[in-house]
Amino acid sequence: MRRFLLTTMHPFENILSVSAADIELEFRWQQEIPWEDFLLNPRRLRGSDFLMRWSQGVWSEKRLTDAINTTGKFYAIAYGPSGTAPSGDVRAFELYFERLVAAGLGKIKRPDLLIFKNKDKEFVDNLLETLGGESELPFKPENELKPLLAKAIVAIECENSLWVAEKMPAYTTPLKPQKRLGGKLGLSKTAVLPTIILKEEDRRPLRAWQDENKIPIHIWHVFYDKAYGIALDEAQRLLDDGLILPTIQVFQAPGGAMTNKTIYKFYYHYAYPLADSAEAPQLAPAFIQDKNGHILPYVRFEGGALKITTNTLTALSKL
Repeated sequence: MRRFLLTTMHPFENILSVSAADIELEFRWQQEIPWEDFLLNPRRLRGSDFLMRWSQGVWSEKRLTDAINTTGKFYAIAYGPSGTAPSGDVRAFELYFERLVAAGLGKIKRPDLLIFKNKDKEFVDNLLETLGGESELPFKPENELKPLLAKAIVAIECENSLWVAEKMPAYTTPLKPQKRLGGKLGLSKTAVLPTIILKEEDRRPLRAWQDENKIPIHIWHVFYDKAYGIALDEAQRLLDDGLILPTIQVFQAPGGAMTNKTIYKFYYHYAYPLADSAEAPQLAPAFIQDKNGHILPYVRFEGGALKITTNTLTALSKL
């Protein structure tokens, strides 16, 4: 099978890449769609999995932002391109990334969210207004965003999974000595449990961003029923200590390009409980329709709410 290097992928395709191991639903009756009949993405968004991935990412970042903003103590805004991109319109989403590429900022990696103390909300809102709003942040060089970054207490990299964490088979399984880890604690490679995902392609850029801006980065991973978090520094320590080994996965982009990616799966045992579900989301049917009336169905999350844990609020207060 022919492989494509990640660096050759357009940012639009990269952000919608789906792990072959994580594709749980297929519309097997769906034949390949002749893309010339579509008024959508010319990169051939040809499967429901990609639409679901896009919708799911938008949903999870919004839930985290809402959860932080309802605490009354902290204020979150979207900072990376995925969080500020248009939602609900595939074509608008694609054109947004085309604009990033045209601005020469398509390959720059930034955390998805910035979090501030609530007392700085007015300053942040006024500054955002002068910059043209949240949606314009990815198009601004970071040297123009120093006043904004100076107020941030933590930056967040968001991940999400289509799983109910508490129902995963190895959810309550304790860590045990593993031969593949040289006797260090862990679980079998096939164990199914909540993990926090960090991609190798993101690890180095995020660490460089953290070092340059002197803002700690945390990774927040949202499941259907709860969310977990881990500091990037703690994740790096676990890698350095050999407690977490790399996993190679095959990813497919909407246009069909395949690439191998190295990811790291951090057991929830090493993470802090970030949030619990305060209101369950709904799985709603959705579809896109081409100009000839051809329907491409998919499923999206709607609604739901997360409540940030007391321990997380205490930790944020100390930053």
